[in-house]
Amino acid sequence: MIMQTIKASVVKFVKDEDGLTVVEYAVAGGLVTALVVAIFTTLGTAVQTKMQTLCTALNNNVAC
Repeated sequence: MIMQTIKASVVKFVKDEDGLTVVEYAVAGGLVTALVVAIFTTLGTAVQTKMQTLCTALNNNVAC
């Protein structure tokens, strides 16, 4: 009898989708966060390169 109760509990747990929604939001949030970090890192590198090019073009004697 106990084995049937355990089996029923496991089947109920597997079919329950309430917790799945929370996991999906957590995964989506992690992906968005990783994407934002990648974009800002790339943008920061591009801005740094442009600023260095601008400083070099203006005058090599100016400290940037």
